[in-house]
Amino acid sequence: MHRSILAIDIEGSTAAVRTNPVRHELRSCVYRMLAVAMSHTGIDGHRCDPLEDRGDGVLVLIHPVDELPKTLLLTRLVPALTRQLVEYNASVPPAELPRLGLRLRAVVHAGEVHRDENGYFGEEVDLACWLLDAQKLKRCLRSCASPLVLVVSEDIYWGIVRHGYDGICPATYRPELSVMLAGRRRRGFVHFPSALQHSPPEASIQNHVA
Repeated sequence: MHRSILAIDIEGSTAAVRTNPVRHELRSCVYRMLAVAMSHTGIDGHRCDPLEDRGDGVLVLIHPVDELPKTLLLTRLVPALTRQLVEYNASVPPAELPRLGLRLRAVVHAGEVHRDENGYFGEEVDLACWLLDAQKLKRCLRSCASPLVLVVSEDIYWGIVRHGYDGICPATYRPELSVMLAGRRRRGFVHFPSALQHSPPEASIQNHVA
């Protein structure tokens, strides 16, 4: 099955200050924010497979329908998610940010995906997860003020980003990392999305995150 692949992961989920109740709270926040961002992008249960929980992250597989070009993941979903993170972190007392602050790594890829009774698998799912878990991407997030860092696969970069479709600036995607998979080096292009770009209405976010 061909799918657009989105995966997100919480930064520092295993930190000592993050007890299981805190992890539960942060996971709940992530799922609510993701629901808002997906709704804002036009993604409902009929247009994606059931979300797959990854403990401190989520895997989203989106069907290849005309109403959901991959550009929307970059110009609507990711910015909507970023804005919610900005608003959430602004509501957390500074002293509580190490425990309750929420920052995410995200990846966008696309390709052939397999599914059996145990879940989703395949080389393209592996690639998305390897890019998401790359140590260099983790360092990129730690070194910046943004609450979200995005990496797109080279397939997404060369097929979509480099063409500069409306809302996409190719110069803001940098070839910062690479991973080895199945004997082939695969590159990832890193981007720090703007929270202001095509963001959903304020009320919509507050209703879901409150």
